[in-house]
Amino acid sequence: MVVSIILILLLGLSMLVNIGLFSGASHGRRLTRSVGPRLDEVLTEDNNSASKIAVVDIHGIISSRETDAGFSMVDVIKAQFKRAEEDDRIKAVILKVDSPGGEVLASDEIYNVIQTFQTNSPKPVVGYMGNLAASGGYYISAPCRWIVANELTITGSIGVIMHSWNYRGLMNKVGLRPQTYKSGKFKDMLSGERDPDDIPPEEREMVQKLIDDTYGKFKSIVAEGRTAAHNKNKGSKNSADQGRALSSDWADYADGRVLSGKEAQELGFVDQVGNFEDALKRAEKLAGIGKANLIEFQQRFDLSDFFKMFGKTHVPAIKVDLGVEPPRLAAGQLYFMSPTFAR
Repeated sequence: MVVSIILILLLGLSMLVNIGLFSGASHGRRLTRSVGPRLDEVLTEDNNSASKIAVVDIHGIISSRETDAGFSMVDVIKAQFKRAEEDDRIKAVILKVDSPGGEVLASDEIYNVIQTFQTNSPKPVVGYMGNLAASGGYYISAPCRWIVANELTITGSIGVIMHSWNYRGLMNKVGLRPQTYKSGKFKDMLSGERDPDDIPPEEREMVQKLIDDTYGKFKSIVAEGRTAAHNKNKGSKNSADQGRALSSDWADYADGRVLSGKEAQELGFVDQVGNFEDALKRAEKLAGIGKANLIEFQQRFDLSDFFKMFGKTHVPAIKVDLGVEPPRLAAGQLYFMSPTFAR
């Protein structure tokens, strides 16, 4: 009965909204709706200042998958940086990262958003790494003007991974044999049904080249981002304000290994070892302002989002406990991710 009453009330509210929209249209008013996520500005620390610093939080696996509201993590990040660029009172952005990485394309899209913002806007972006900023989490941090990591932050893991399962051995045990009809020699590339001995060497070379090309892009992003940041900070008279340059042997450590914040600072992957307050002070210093108010942008949900959720079909997943939880990687997809931490 309670559920029925709630649904009736929501239906009535929806009808009132639609009547209002129809009335507006009938009077010749143009009806428009903003494209993209709707964001509300939330004050998180009031320092009684006219200046603001926006904190953009990137938490969890970086993905391009849409949520029930119809927007992906990439969409929300783009919208937040757009708001930060348009608001004259926002003088700097702190990119707060706590992520093991994620999809290659999603990571690259977020990187491009930050890189474009940092190129076109005088407002500095300061990266702050929390517990974890590995692989794609570091990739998106690379264009920041300054990077702060805790001494115990886990970062690095610079590399690319593609994951797949080969279950032909299991199929042989139960007497199951696949029949495949294909248009080309490599059309069933990465299929788990084939005997590993039947995979041609050329296929392994093609897949490895794809990995190597993507890895080369990752290393170039690191080199360009850190070099650009160091050159921008070179004008500072105080050597401590110039940041860390990449060490001459930094590429030897870009082999997928994880680093502590302290190790990353010694190699030039981050500029400073510290906490969030240190990142905040650095953002204020780079922006040339005193104490600023801290704000965040939170996604707003309205009635249309609520009804949209009813149109989603969720299939419950059945999980088998094997004693070990495998990495949550989709077969055949490239990732900037440290699988060890993808839980």
